Amino acid sequence: MLAALITLLLVGLILFGVPIAFSLLIAGAVGLFFSLGFAPLLGILKSAPYATGSDFVLSTIPMFILMAELLAAGTIVRDIFQAGDRFFSHLKGGLAFATTIASALIAALMGSSPAAAATMSAIAVPEMRQYGYKDKLSLGVVSAAGTLAVMIPPSIILILYGILTETSIGKLFLAGVVPGLLTAGCFIAVIAIWVRTDKTIAPKSPPKHDLKERLRSLRRVYPALLLIMLVLGGIYGGVVTASEAGALGAAGALVIGFLVGGLNRTSAKEAFIRAIKTSSMIFAIVVAAAIYGYFLSSTQVIQDLIGWIEALGLNRHVLLVVVLLVYLVLGAFLDPVSILVITLPLGFPLMMNNGFDPVWFGIVVTKMVEIGLITPPVGMNVFVASAAVDGKISEGFAGVLPFVLCELCLILLFVLFPEVITYLPNLFYGA
Repeated sequence: MLAALITLLLVGLILFGVPIAFSLLIAGAVGLFFSLGFAPLLGILKSAPYATGSDFVLSTIPMFILMAELLAAGTIVRDIFQAGDRFFSHLKGGLAFATTIASALIAALMGSSPAAAATMSAIAVPEMRQYGYKDKLSLGVVSAAGTLAVMIPPSIILILYGILTETSIGKLFLAGVVPGLLTAGCFIAVIAIWVRTDKTIAPKSPPKHDLKERLRSLRRVYPALLLIMLVLGGIYGGVVTASEAGALGAAGALVIGFLVGGLNRTSAKEAFIRAIKTSSMIFAIVVAAAIYGYFLSSTQVIQDLIGWIEALGLNRHVLLVVVLLVYLVLGAFLDPVSILVITLPLGFPLMMNNGFDPVWFGIVVTKMVEIGLITPPVGMNVFVASAAVDGKISEGFAGVLPFVLCELCLILLFVLFPEVITYLPNLFYGA
């Protein structure tokens, strides 16, 4: 009964607009007070923030966020987009193709979906407007392609999932490669079909750029490719841990940004401030979730729920469908970090008890979170992309609908053929 009341309190606080971190903290503290008393509550409030926040593995998150912000503050993202423009603009819907491909490459640099969506929107949408692309297509492409940063490593969400579930971040990064590339490929297919079925959504193609101009545009992309190889190659080669790779990536982004990436002292300072704010938000949620987790542990509610669900005797795949539907609904209302810290204490052990692979489940959960970023009414990427260029939210949500349908088809593929996800990590690390 107490657990149910505290859950209702948590939901009520969230619905009333209280930030997720404070909602978790208040609900957890109230629950601990009534279940354990004031003295134990005080002891947990004293020790839990430091015990949780000082975990060395958590240092991975601010480092990759700083790397993303430094790259977004310079000209590297614009250089990548311009290279894509030189290669694909002559095709029908070519700038939309270029945006998707550039976003896939940027995803491997940033790891933060809203940052990727905001940066690409500010660069790609004005260009597409100039050539006559409708906002419905341009905002839809930018918002959907921005979600690739959730899946393609290094991903902040995959890192957080690995930390919360004690799953190998290296395996998760490898597992995200094929689904990420498949998603990018499917987005390109959606665009190709769309521009051919709706003749007004994209303009006639401009003349083709010559080979010399194309090759020249690649010169400014090499530093970004070098940074990707440095970070991911270091992890997969066993040279550095994920935490060390994050620091290496942030340092590399800083050096490359100042040398060839258009970074200056002012933009670097702003990037550091944004990284601090974002990291603080994530750490606040993680710490508050730990306090709420103490309450759940004290009431044994998670173990009781798992036992009750398993007593129902549901087929494991029916159970999976129910869990995925929960993630789909939550994704439309909450941000990805909040979804993970709220659901994984129950969802992860439940799935593991039913024989699902932790790496596979991590990618599927990440894919559901990815869909949530472009699903109304919240659709964080749509709001971010639209705000960056003063676009209409309604146009953005109308534009992402074909991509949401594409994402749901990919989820079905991953459920029917889990080897699509598990092949690479099993190949490198062993089954």
